[in-house]
Amino acid sequence: MKFAIKRIEPTKERPHGLRYSFTLHAPEGERLMGLDNAHTVALASQYAKRQVEADHWHRDETDRGRPYAITDAATLIGDFFGEVERILTERGVPLDAVREGTIEERTKPWPSTGLSAIASCATR
Repeated sequence: MKFAIKRIEPTKERPHGLRYSFTLHAPEGERLMGLDNAHTVALASQYAKRQVEADHWHRDETDRGRPYAITDAATLIGDFFGEVERILTERGVPLDAVREGTIEERTKPWPSTGLSAIASCATR
């Protein structure tokens, strides 16, 4: 998991005054899911206007982004951990996993899953 959040002056793209990126990655570095506001995203219809706010999420590694309605920082963090829990559960990775040791040891795959967990994943 990677977290970056910074308070900024509010803009029309970031009216809440937060610039953030919360992502979950596979051991090889590929992003599996993310919530961020680095750019705006197009809506589902090709005729719909691009949303003004930049808040969006990538549900999986192929998702180019879909709008996310941020309410506050606490909900954002809770939504992120909820998605982490969903993905790890779907992939058979234990939610209470913590690996210690060198980076090489921590990124070795979990038995029978092919995935590894570097940080603890507590439920909400």
